[in-house]
Amino acid sequence: VQLQASGGGLVQAEDFLRLSCAASGRILSNYNIAWFRQAPGKEREFVAAVTRDGGTTLYKDSVKGRFTASRDNAKNTVYLQMSSLKPEDTAIYYCAADLRSRLRVLPAEYTYWGHGTQVTVSS
Repeated sequence: VQLQASGGGLVQAEDFLRLSCAASGRILSNYNIAWFRQAPGKEREFVAAVTRDGGTTLYKDSVKGRFTASRDNAKNTVYLQMSSLKPEDTAIYYCAADLRSRLRVLPAEYTYWGHGTQVTVSS
């Protein structure tokens, strides 16, 4: 499966953005999808994940209540709605796909990755 993340941009603190992860080549509903981010000089970290049917989600503690992962399998697209953005959310955001049933939080556990989209939050 090929993934493409989009929707990033430059926003101010407390603003919102919606990232999209579009899939091609395979049916996205076969995959759990996770969002990761990587800030300059830092390791890639887990942000959120959603199961293939959209029924279960998992979030990094610092984004709980602010970020929402969802999906529209009919459109072969997964979303990350981000609100109340903070400067520390600044990073390149990536989506990744996994065929296994349980949601996973380590980058090494995901096989398929898209190119990232830059999110910059100014204070």
